[in-house]
Amino acid sequence: MWATNLKVLALALAVVGFYTLVASIIPQLESEVPEELALGDDVTPEQLVAAGERVFNGAGQCTTCHGLGTRAPNLLTDHAGEGAIGARCGDRVAGQGCKAYLYASLTDPGAFVVAGFGNIMLDQRRQLPEDQIWAIIAFLQSLGGDVTVTGADLPTDAGGAATPAAAGPERSTTTDPMALLQENACLGCHAIDGAGPPIGPSFDGIGGRISADRIRSGILDPDAEIADGFEQFAGMMPKQFGDQLSAAQLETLVQFLAGRR
Repeated sequence: MWATNLKVLALALAVVGFYTLVASIIPQLESEVPEELALGDDVTPEQLVAAGERVFNGAGQCTTCHGLGTRAPNLLTDHAGEGAIGARCGDRVAGQGCKAYLYASLTDPGAFVVAGFGNIMLDQRRQLPEDQIWAIIAFLQSLGGDVTVTGADLPTDAGGAATPAAAGPERSTTTDPMALLQENACLGCHAIDGAGPPIGPSFDGIGGRISADRIRSGILDPDAEIADGFEQFAGMMPKQFGDQLSAAQLETLVQFLAGRR
């Protein structure tokens, strides 16, 4: 009898262990969710600017790249003696005004890349609704320029309420590890095959330095543990990958990196 009970217990422990393992590889950390903005066609420029500033410094995670001027142009102050972004945005692309340039920069960032920087930015429609993108544009215009964004730029329904129109690209379903690294701008900070910026730990040999569990944790909760020598870059890695990647994509990346020894 005791032998049968022991087998039942062993089976139960095995089942619990299996599902615990499955749960551990599925993203469960909540990224900062973009707040819903009650912006209609009667919104004022001041309201747009205030909302844009909150998104820029919060859920948009724009300061991760645009606050230091190392990975991308500094948008909060002067860049290369050209003034704040609101003052220089209208001179970037011939025939393209400030508002159009900023919208294109947020939704088609590879169309124009500022000299000296790489094309590492993602289409922000992948993580932000249209009204928040326009709010960010209003905020950026306010930094040294005139705010020309109005409620008419926001997609609205018949009642004047903002709608998630002009949706961005569909969520990627690829499980090719190099494609995932490129799509999620990982190579904008991490070197691979001997090439790339030293802003984050190199992916070369990473599997020999840390375990797969630590790689997974570093993707989902990048501030939990900072690699030695990279303390000055703490807080710069985006925190939305728990939402942005599927469980299969996450595990593909983890195993790919863990295998780089």
